[in-house]
Amino acid sequence: MSTEPLLVADQLTKSFGSTVALDRAAMGVAAGEVVAVMGPSGSGKSTLLHCLAGIVTPDSGQVRYQGREVTAMSDTERSALRRGEFGFVFQFGQLVPELTCLENVALPLRLNRLGRRAAERRAVEWLERLEVAEVAGNRPGEVSGGQGQRVAVARALVTAPKVIFADEPTGALDSLNGEQVMRLLTDSARHSGAAVVLVTHEARVAAYSDREVVVRDGRTRSLASTA
Repeated sequence: MSTEPLLVADQLTKSFGSTVALDRAAMGVAAGEVVAVMGPSGSGKSTLLHCLAGIVTPDSGQVRYQGREVTAMSDTERSALRRGEFGFVFQFGQLVPELTCLENVALPLRLNRLGRRAAERRAVEWLERLEVAEVAGNRPGEVSGGQGQRVAVARALVTAPKVIFADEPTGALDSLNGEQVMRLLTDSARHSGAAVVLVTHEARVAAYSDREVVVRDGRTRSLASTA
């Protein structure tokens, strides 16, 4: 039986023009593990996340998910992976402004062709878990930043993904709302068995992780478990 982690980056390089974003970066994420990817602005941590998620193709190196080489997949295969097995939380939520919060959370399920009633029923369950059921009928512009980000977390978790990618998920929030979002995100992910790859430059956010990977000048260095 293979003991390879759920998700692995191996010797990734990526440049944008003359700017080197990743320089032989490597890391692994086990099933159910919360890993914080830390580093200063411009260090390459978001590029690493985007390569792990199959959004960006590295210039060289490999990304493997459950033993499958993501970097060798077609665009269609990577899109299906992101729809079905990966979830995403971004700094500014990126909710669809024309949809209600309920419809936003149900959207990934509808894109996967689940019926409207079943999708909305599951969306309500996740809004309740994230403690924002009261804003289900509101549009994103009608809720607070903290509420909107919890709706975004619900949307990321609603498809029961194996991996959640969170890129500076508290970067636009005050410390109180940030703590609440991180608690709910990590508790919900652990309850559902999802791994989390968390990009941050804040130590208080990284404290919610099991382990830290530091990125500096495109190179990675793993730190001991924070547990």
